[in-house]
Amino acid sequence: MTKDTDVRPDLPSTTRSLPIAMLRARETMMAPIRQMLNKADVTEQQWRVLRVLDERGTMDPKDLAQAACLLNPSLTRIMQLLEKKGLIARKDHPSDRRKVLLDITPEGVALLRAAAPESNAIFARLEERFGRERMDQLLDLLNDLSALDLD
Repeated sequence: MTKDTDVRPDLPSTTRSLPIAMLRARETMMAPIRQMLNKADVTEQQWRVLRVLDERGTMDPKDLAQAACLLNPSLTRIMQLLEKKGLIARKDHPSDRRKVLLDITPEGVALLRAAAPESNAIFARLEERFGRERMDQLLDLLNDLSALDLD
């Protein structure tokens, strides 16, 4: 006999829950990445900031936070740490003295280049096990999902 408190809510199984599946996949992916980042002495968030700056060049902190999937207050802390490590530099905004711009330093680029072989090896293993076509399809689907406005 079931009591009212024993009745399960009308929710999908956790194996069919998109948020949970995405978290599980993220953890599977991030385990070897975290080991690589630990060797490079940077956090996941710091790595994302460096990658975005390397790819896009000089950026406004607000745009950088969005591109690196960070909240602005988190980016402020990360900027201070990366600056202290000599991996990024602040520049004066050319038209607004109240603003700054951020750029990756040669040392930041060197860190990314040094970690690239291990990063590429991790993704090669993933692609080998998951398949190139499925990987491309997954990335396309995730990018499409990210572009949705669910509000």
